[in-house]
Amino acid sequence: MLIGVTLADRGYSDAAVGAILAAVLAGNALVSILIARNGDRIGRRRCYRILLVAMAVAGTLFALTGWLPALILAALTGTISTDVVESGPFTSLEQAMLPHAAEGRDPTPLFGTYNTVATLAGSAGALLALVGSSPEWLLCYPLAAGAGLVAIRRLSDGVEVGYELTTKPSPPLHRSRGIVARLCGLFALDSLGGGFVPQTFIAYLFTRKYDASTETLAVLFSAIGILQAFSFQAAVRIASRLGLLRTMVFTHLPSNILLAAVAFAPDLTTAIVLLLARFALSQMDVPTRQAYVVAVVDPSERTAAAAYTNAARTMTRPVAPLLAGATLRIGLGAPFLIAGTLKSVYDVGLWVLFRKVPLQGPTAGRA
Repeated sequence: MLIGVTLADRGYSDAAVGAILAAVLAGNALVSILIARNGDRIGRRRCYRILLVAMAVAGTLFALTGWLPALILAALTGTISTDVVESGPFTSLEQAMLPHAAEGRDPTPLFGTYNTVATLAGSAGALLALVGSSPEWLLCYPLAAGAGLVAIRRLSDGVEVGYELTTKPSPPLHRSRGIVARLCGLFALDSLGGGFVPQTFIAYLFTRKYDASTETLAVLFSAIGILQAFSFQAAVRIASRLGLLRTMVFTHLPSNILLAAVAFAPDLTTAIVLLLARFALSQMDVPTRQAYVVAVVDPSERTAAAAYTNAARTMTRPVAPLLAGATLRIGLGAPFLIAGTLKSVYDVGLWVLFRKVPLQGPTAGRA
């Protein structure tokens, strides 16, 4: 959130803000592709350390300089995320590692807990904006990176080389190339829609359109984080009854209708209510989608499948902020309407293409 507020306070043009956000998303996509191709060969923990060091450098630049080229270069490291829950290449590595912790059981509850913890931490971070909105607060990035470097030392060898990597080496993707390709296309469309309204852009638009204060935005994004945390746990329970795919589609579609409705909100209060209602539903597809990706491919394809699909989610997003900046000339609510429409098309396509695709492993039969 503070990045969005900082960009607004520094007085950048709409085009400059779009360029920075585009660089953030492009960096996420490019680094995720590198993880897909080389993550298992280099080592998951080693990749994690490299990303944390890059995050420390990038966060420091955002905190201490307003020079546009430096901010774009920092954004291209792929370690500055526009959202709390799914943070680019970090998420790609984590999605591949989590199923090992399930030890042969359904990993969906672990994905729910994983996203809940991330969201609650993000909510706490949003509340820090109540203390102050100075760009120097972005120095929390290197502090968080340092804590991550300490924590990763406790990760066991089990996350590094699972049973699926001890057999004869095979390409990162083999049996499931077609499945992953279709998922990448759909996720790219979903992210194109989401790229119109990432949290940093919501903060920027609410500041511009409704003159929302930093304190209001801090409380809003903290509340969103709490709603997301509850929705992750609800998604696990719903998925145990309906299945992963049904939970993804039947909760995500109504949330996108609410997102489109934000475009027509006459005042800040109405916009906040619609946005909160949207986030109460929209994030139920996150843990179920992550569990679905690793369940629909062979175990040896998990790292590549997670990384490629995450890359696809960010590949189209660099275009969206640039387009969103252009649509502001039509109206400040236009990005919300476009985002809701594109994401609704994704939901329908996902159901049509994957409702008969079987799952692998402990989640089999729960599509």
